Amino acid sequence: MVKPFVPQLIYIEPRALEYPRGVELKEKFEKMGLEIRETTSHNQVRNIPGKNHLQQYRNAKSTLVVGVRKTLKFDTSKPSAEYAIPLATGCMGHCHYCYLQTTMGSKPYIRTYVNVDEILQQAQQYMEERAPEITRFEASCTSDIVGVDHLTHSLKDAIEYFGKTDMGRLRFVTKFHHVDHLLDAEHNGRTRFRFSINADFVIKNFEPGTSPLEQRIEAAVKVANAGYPLGFIIAPIYIHDGWQEGYKALFEKMDASLPKNVRDNITFEMIQHRFTKPAKRVIQKNYPKTKLELNEEERRYKWGRYGIGKYIYQKDQEQELRDTLEDYVAHYFPEAKVEYFT
Repeated sequence: MVKPFVPQLIYIEPRALEYPRGVELKEKFEKMGLEIRETTSHNQVRNIPGKNHLQQYRNAKSTLVVGVRKTLKFDTSKPSAEYAIPLATGCMGHCHYCYLQTTMGSKPYIRTYVNVDEILQQAQQYMEERAPEITRFEASCTSDIVGVDHLTHSLKDAIEYFGKTDMGRLRFVTKFHHVDHLLDAEHNGRTRFRFSINADFVIKNFEPGTSPLEQRIEAAVKVANAGYPLGFIIAPIYIHDGWQEGYKALFEKMDASLPKNVRDNITFEMIQHRFTKPAKRVIQKNYPKTKLELNEEERRYKWGRYGIGKYIYQKDQEQELRDTLEDYVAHYFPEAKVEYFT
């Protein structure tokens, strides 16, 4: 049973206390009896405790920095949305394959931003620029936002903000089941709540510190019954011994658990396992005993953004993965839509 995240150590930037949310969080963490330190900026967070890299890395993953988001220019977030909305950064999970390990670099601690109103105003500008087109915002590009939101409620505020807009849609994905505080949010159907799911082999070997599959599916049922449009991301789709049976068992579990009344608007997104050379180095440093297959010779190279290419499966393997999983969707969830396979 994965308990809701409680940080061992909190850093607060002084500017964060100029915002009501910053003051509220400081008072909340003081009442919880957590250790609070001041830092001039998240870049100045030093002296994360630990005798070696692995201890410091683990401790950083349970450190929360309360700060102000300075850059209000949003990144793009294809193919899932037009923009990434930055409500938090970092994750308390320990997924071996996660791309955040390279993008976060030497700062794997979690950051939450208190200037949520400014971030939402920026989202409003993007919506107005693209009107009358709908603009989708992805809230989990740089974090598992649900994993920290029971403490911060910035995601809940964003859900209710988008619930009142005509031109905006919010989306996020999680591996955590701590969703109860979001069930009464006034979302008005404008937020798609997605869960990351996978075959047992992948969850067991590569996703420590996250909720078990059964609890994710239970949370998905709660979310759908609360009226949210529901989605699932199967990622990374990973070839392992018996992978066809492993993914079939996943669909069987979902089929057994998801009631008929929540199935008419489900989406699936599918992402095959990939890695970059820098990611491989970081993964092997942070998880030296990982069983994750990272053999460049067995993969094909695909050019990526910013000139960093990634290693993905060979064309015939990719096609077999795609055909197999799309067949499972068609069989078990014929009403669902596969948004993309990449």
